[in-house]
Amino acid sequence: AQLVVSGGGLVQPGGSLRLSCVGSEFRFDIYAIAWLRLAPGKELEWVSSIHSGGGSSWYADSVKGRFTISRHNANNTVFLQLDSLKTEDTAIYYCERLQVRSGCLSDSPQIYCWTNWGQGTQVTVST
Repeated sequence: AQLVVSGGGLVQPGGSLRLSCVGSEFRFDIYAIAWLRLAPGKELEWVSSIHSGGGSSWYADSVKGRFTISRHNANNTVFLQLDSLKTEDTAIYYCERLQVRSGCLSDSPQIYCWTNWGQGTQVTVST
């Protein structure tokens, strides 16, 4: 099973990017998917997640109103639209699948509730 991320890059403050995450070799439409990020000098942070069917989504306070998560299960794809980007959004962004373990739900912000498959994309917000 794997999740392949694309879409990162360099953007100016106030700009936008769209990240994509394509899943393969597992039943994509029965798992919640999350975006996590690792900023320089900080710990890995949960950013957003979306229910398996796409009907519900959740966001960290730091990105609420600026980022939008969506999914298209027919194409095994989850998107993260990043708008009104700030310099503090600079990070490596990862797409991860919900772990099947006690206490872990689709809106869980705990990092241990998500896989650690490691393939990310760099987002740099700078002038």
